[in-house]
Amino acid sequence: MGYYDDHSPATQQRKHRRRWVMPTIVGVILGAVLVLLALPALVQTELLPYDITIPEDESGLVEGETGLTGNTPKQVSVDVSTQITDIVDKVTPSVVGVVNMQSQSDFWTEQSGSPQEAGIGSGVIYKKQDGTAYVVTNNHVIEGANEIEVVLSDETRIKAQLVGSDLFTDLAVLKMPADKVGDPIELGDSDNLKVGEPAVAIGNPLGLRFSGSVTKGVISGKQRAIPQDFNGDGLEDWQAEVIQTDAAINPGNSGGALINIEGKLVGINSMKIAESAVEGIGFAIPINSAMPIINELEKYGKVNRPYIGVEAYGLDEVPSSEWQNTLKLPKEVKGGLYIRSIKQMSPADKAGLKPLDVIVKLDSKKVESIIDLRKYLYDKKDPGDEMKITYYRDGKKETTTITLGSQQ
Repeated sequence: MGYYDDHSPATQQRKHRRRWVMPTIVGVILGAVLVLLALPALVQTELLPYDITIPEDESGLVEGETGLTGNTPKQVSVDVSTQITDIVDKVTPSVVGVVNMQSQSDFWTEQSGSPQEAGIGSGVIYKKQDGTAYVVTNNHVIEGANEIEVVLSDETRIKAQLVGSDLFTDLAVLKMPADKVGDPIELGDSDNLKVGEPAVAIGNPLGLRFSGSVTKGVISGKQRAIPQDFNGDGLEDWQAEVIQTDAAINPGNSGGALINIEGKLVGINSMKIAESAVEGIGFAIPINSAMPIINELEKYGKVNRPYIGVEAYGLDEVPSSEWQNTLKLPKEVKGGLYIRSIKQMSPADKAGLKPLDVIVKLDSKKVESIIDLRKYLYDKKDPGDEMKITYYRDGKKETTTITLGSQQ
């Protein structure tokens, strides 16, 4: 017959488990109660590393709230007036529309009729002096104009006069009566821009219908070199150094303002890469580079640049076989600027340079393209300055000193 042994090992283990199960359950329950009681106090002290939202019931009391906790909902107010909206309000009156008016010839009489609207861009009022307001815009905005109108932010139209323009920097200066014009824009410092800082573009994309449009982005890059072909021959004539931004810049924005978070003018919107596969790449002329040109246009109506009087091309446009056969260059010469023709009585002619000479240095600066030549002349030299030229003729290295002339 069987028997039940209350002191067997299995029985002992079951009794042992029963002893600690109940205290554990009681402890868990007590701990949960304590956490629930302490939670409102912890939320108020903001010691928790995360946010907790406790819903309210219809009475307005927080669920689980008692008169002893003193817990009340926090009131949060949000001011929708941001720094950007403030600066846009301040700056917008100084950004204007620029209307290019051109006379159209009558087909039958071949006589010019009254000027008609040929294009619309943007401009920035940067100065008021002695009853005159000055506007900076792009050269391509006013190119070919017979008359120019400036349209203020309140749609007032004022006839403006072209003071001067410059092809290479794509800048133009206009002037007009200042009696209806507000405060000019405040100038910033484009040299101190940081990549990633906010940027705001203001202008008239697609014409006056969208005048005063504002787009926001960041400074995407500084000192970007953008090739330009002025005569449409497929060769680079110049490289513009510009600010890159992802603030949308569309046709009609040209000549408008690129401002920083302080509402100061840091660039003149100028170009946009027009490719369907490219988005968010716009360019502006840095204001620090623009102001010397603007001041010269104000004073002289043009930019007085030095010149030497040569038609020249980079050696990379010449078949390598001709480097030795025709130009007779030593093998150590890897690049330079060969002279195709020279203007009579020009500084180059007076200095003794001849066609097929290959220029390799201006002073101590190596040159390999016409852009290198122009950059060095326009950025480092003035008319009347002397410049040492190192060149090769019939395989022999020679030097000459040239006195720079003034570009007419």
